[in-house]
Amino acid sequence: MGLRNARIGFRQYEEGHLMENLIYNELRMLGYTVDVGQVVVEQKDEDGKRKRQTFEVDFVCNKGYSRVYIQSAYKLQNEDKYRQEINSLTRLSDGFRRVVISGMLEPTHMDDKGIYFVNVYDFLRNPAAYIDN
Repeated sequence: MGLRNARIGFRQYEEGHLMENLIYNELRMLGYTVDVGQVVVEQKDEDGKRKRQTFEVDFVCNKGYSRVYIQSAYKLQNEDKYRQEINSLTRLSDGFRRVVISGMLEPTHMDDKGIYFVNVYDFLRNPAAYIDN
């Protein structure tokens, strides 16, 4: 994190970006290849016209035959933000693990859609518990 800050001249101090960088570095240290993912959904609008929407997955992490999808959300302060963060994860059609890592101190849990919610502190203490299938 210090090298990142020195590289950009300490000009950007956005907690969400810092947390994403921290998660990325941890995933790389654990041996994962990390990419940004996109979920493309085609739907019909009210007029019957096809409409394409693209949703982003912050981290698509692969190691061997293992894959995990991770969203980084510094704050999940309301229902709209919660829906925004899980929107791409709920549209994935495979059975790999889906995780939302939050900067908030909420307890780790799994919702009714099978998405794990973990705070960044628990993730850093024991990442294997949340990302290894």
